[in-house]
Amino acid sequence: MAGTVVFDLDGTLADTSADLIAAANACFAARGIEVALDPVTDALTAFHGGRAMLRLGYGRMGTDMLLPPGAEEEDYPRLLAHYGENIAVHTTLYPGVEAVLDRLQSDGHILAVCTNKPGALAETLLHALGVRDRFAAMIAADTLPVRKPDPRPYRAAVERAGGSVPASFLVGDTETDRKTAAAAGVRVALVSFGPEGEAISRLAPDALIGHFDELPDLARRWLG
Repeated sequence: MAGTVVFDLDGTLADTSADLIAAANACFAARGIEVALDPVTDALTAFHGGRAMLRLGYGRMGTDMLLPPGAEEEDYPRLLAHYGENIAVHTTLYPGVEAVLDRLQSDGHILAVCTNKPGALAETLLHALGVRDRFAAMIAADTLPVRKPDPRPYRAAVERAGGSVPASFLVGDTETDRKTAAAAGVRVALVSFGPEGEAISRLAPDALIGHFDELPDLARRWLG
């Protein structure tokens, strides 16, 4: 019997760091702040969200520069707007994504996405990358009142896709995904090609994936 494979989005299906960093840098430039985040060395912060990137940039300001009160609250919607308008300039799917989605579906598995990205942005990005129709359900940061690592978004992703939580597992790239799977009582496979690289093994996931071509065999073992 086939089951459901649930994917995180940023850092798992797609490398979105460069476009996320560009949105933060646009906010700094608009304020005349002479700092810039790097899409490679600051990629891990990018996957922690817009506010994390803003705080990192603010923290690199010279001591003689002062931010006006409420700068983060002003810049966050600006960052989202810039990102939404430039969401797939540099973003690419990780190697093997489309092939593995095809293989999993041909093996009878149901596919879903569970992300902490805002829903409108997640939908736009998946469509821009040409893979939205591969997923039977997509649960985002604002779909429910709670977000990962609360297990409810994961469960909703599986159930809305038509699957069963006990016959499912999560593919992700962060500690949040590890905690989500634990809270939902399912297995998790973490990718070692995401922002943390091989260091993600520190979280002791049920499996570590170095390339997506390893996933079909894993799904066969875990889901039948």
